[in-house]
Amino acid sequence: MENNRNYFIAIALSVIILFGWQYFYMGPKMQAERAASEQAAQTQASGDTTANPQTPAAGSAQVSGDTPSASGSASVISRDAAIAEGKRIQIDTPSLSGSINLTGARLDDLHLKDYHETVDPTSPLITLLNPAKTSDGYFAEFGYVGANNMPGPNTVWTVEGNPTLTPDTPVTLTYDNGEGLTFKRTISVDAHYMFSFADEVTNNGSAAASIAEYGRVTRYRAPDHASTYVIHEGFTGWLGENGLKEVKYSSAEDENSSFNGVSTGWLGITDKYWAATIIPPQDLTYDARYSHFNDGTPRFQADFKTAGVDVAPGATVEFKSLAFAGAKEVPVVDGYAASTSWFDQLFPSQSAVAAEDYRIPSFDRLIDWGWFYFLTKPMFKLMDFLYRFLGNFGLAILATTIIIKGIFFPLASKQYASMANMKRMQPKMEELKQKYGDDRMALQQATMQLYKEEKINPVAGCWPVLLQIPVFFSLYKVIYVTIEMRHAPFFGWIKDLSAPDPTTIVNLFGLLPFEAPTFLHLGVWPIIMGITMFLQMRMNPTPPDPAQAMIFTWMPVVFTFMLASFPAGLVIYWAWNNTLSIIQQSVIMKRHGVKVELWGNLKGLFKRGSKDDKKITLK
Repeated sequence: MENNRNYFIAIALSVIILFGWQYFYMGPKMQAERAASEQAAQTQASGDTTANPQTPAAGSAQVSGDTPSASGSASVISRDAAIAEGKRIQIDTPSLSGSINLTGARLDDLHLKDYHETVDPTSPLITLLNPAKTSDGYFAEFGYVGANNMPGPNTVWTVEGNPTLTPDTPVTLTYDNGEGLTFKRTISVDAHYMFSFADEVTNNGSAAASIAEYGRVTRYRAPDHASTYVIHEGFTGWLGENGLKEVKYSSAEDENSSFNGVSTGWLGITDKYWAATIIPPQDLTYDARYSHFNDGTPRFQADFKTAGVDVAPGATVEFKSLAFAGAKEVPVVDGYAASTSWFDQLFPSQSAVAAEDYRIPSFDRLIDWGWFYFLTKPMFKLMDFLYRFLGNFGLAILATTIIIKGIFFPLASKQYASMANMKRMQPKMEELKQKYGDDRMALQQATMQLYKEEKINPVAGCWPVLLQIPVFFSLYKVIYVTIEMRHAPFFGWIKDLSAPDPTTIVNLFGLLPFEAPTFLHLGVWPIIMGITMFLQMRMNPTPPDPAQAMIFTWMPVVFTFMLASFPAGLVIYWAWNNTLSIIQQSVIMKRHGVKVELWGNLKGLFKRGSKDDKKITLK
């Protein structure tokens, strides 16, 4: 038993990880899918409503007026009908297509040109933003409060000149409130996903006016797919001194969150791969809020309201805000950030974004790197570098595994050396058992004395396993979270490393014309992983205790079924890691003069099976 202590600790830790996956991911996933289908069936009529009143942050002027809201609600109409209702500015960039609604100057129609709904390149493009009158309304806008007739959700702006927004051709909108204030808004967009809203407010009247800018991202429904504990989806933002503030959809339904007097940062709504965020003017303090409202159409909203600003007669003031709406590509998101980690500075992303044009504080945290940020992001950088060199993310995973094994080689060497020493002590341990029999206390004392004499630390092999757990989670996070892994192919039947292996043994890997039930879905790569795990376990002697021997035998089978629902990229990593571990353990064991048990254990297993068959036949 002692010589298997470290191995069983590793198994126990792995079981905790996998059962945690089942409890925290698969269970909530099934419940959320059921809830999503019920929600879709009960979707209420939607309208153009906004947040409740906000108190403006302290500033140079006190501003009266509330964050605008529409009265009543409109009937739900189709997306095409909603887009056709009013005048629009077309958007055409290398990454985006869609339009801006001149009513409210609202960004509410956006498609991502580089991303499709499925791995099929002919499938529809990802639609990120939708008009307010659709059942899936999702949009962003900027406006003002303060004086009368301020530009808000229902304001119809006038476009000057070119009606199409491209990276090379910004558009200009104007609005006159009829009481002395004129607004000139210049909207520009880069080649990726960042929109710039530069406003000039001129006071042509005879009295000073106090105004404040607001911005909001509003979404009517949470995503239909299930949320998980692995990744954050919902409200997110870097709110100055408050740091990163994340609130899941489910938590926002229970309680709103407010942050007052924020000086810099950004906020918005994020999904696994996509996000819509707004960046307030960085030279004004503002109040920010994450809210869920049930008046009218239920909706989630991230909004801000700046401190008041005085506009003297004849004066012009400027406001510059940004809106990000698109895919959370690591190089692009990093390019917008004002500051990144030391690893980012050492290995900068290959991005066309000029960071000096934006310098958004900690915008790289829009991607959910998790608790092990200091490990997860460097691991992605390494995999991304290898991908650019090898041309395949699956090969990059294999190469990353080799590098990680190399980094942990000294620790693994100590682990296997400890196991070798324990094996050498097995005869002496058997002698102690025979000598002390059922006297457990005396046996324990004699065992500890033997360890001391032979200078063996029986728990020395546990530390490498514990240290590698954060690495495992970090690699899983990279595969699961980063959009670069989405629809990334490997070889053969693996067309998406972020999705489970699509094959299943139940229908003979696609030869039979039916789909296997989810709980019986067992693909080729999980089976390969199970075989490598079985072989790795057979590197050690079979425990003499029958219960332990049964666990020893069935553990690979249990793991095989549990990992069948994991992303294929992670299963490939695990199978490859097991293979390298078998090779590594064999080499180290031989160096320490210890017999490798693999082939002997396999022969013994088949011999025992043959004897059992003969006994059954004789009976």
